[in-house]
Amino acid sequence: MAYFPAFIKLDGEKILIIGGGKIAHEKLLHLLDFTKDISIVAKEFCDDMSNAIEKNGLNFIKREYNEGDIKGFKIIIIAVDDIPLQKRIYQESKKYNSFCNAVDSVDYCDFIFPSYVKKDDLTIAISTSGASPALAKHLRIYLSKLIPSSISAFLKEMKKLRKTLPKGKERMKMLDEKAKKYIDENFNPSA
Repeated sequence: MAYFPAFIKLDGEKILIIGGGKIAHEKLLHLLDFTKDISIVAKEFCDDMSNAIEKNGLNFIKREYNEGDIKGFKIIIIAVDDIPLQKRIYQESKKYNSFCNAVDSVDYCDFIFPSYVKKDDLTIAISTSGASPALAKHLRIYLSKLIPSSISAFLKEMKKLRKTLPKGKERMKMLDEKAKKYIDENFNPSA
């Protein structure tokens, strides 16, 4: 089954990462692009994870996961190799209506992490529904090279126009024409 693409507002939502290794660190870095309301529980932390925790002032507990640790968290990331533990945490997450992602165990995932490109307000997500994370990664690299450096300034201008111009068909038409012109001028395949 394919995953429904959605962009979730994380303001005020607490996230828990269970695990302190390389993969947990990778997930942490992705999440830090969108929020800092992240806590980590792990018996051990790799150096990169420890540095990221310190740099971002994140909450952490250095011990094994205990039942009930996920209470109060909306999103749970399980980045441990212990499959029976992944299953127990996933089942527990249902009790708290949390969304769960168990790294490399799609049976224990309510969502997956897409590969993505983020440049200020622009976010492009790519997913193969788990069929080929390598393809998603290489598409991300390809697409990131296509995005002009002027995208941030253009999006700031568009945001300002949306806030200041009165709503209506004229505004919609003008913004649409401006976006089309930007794309035509900056994403010309023959250039």
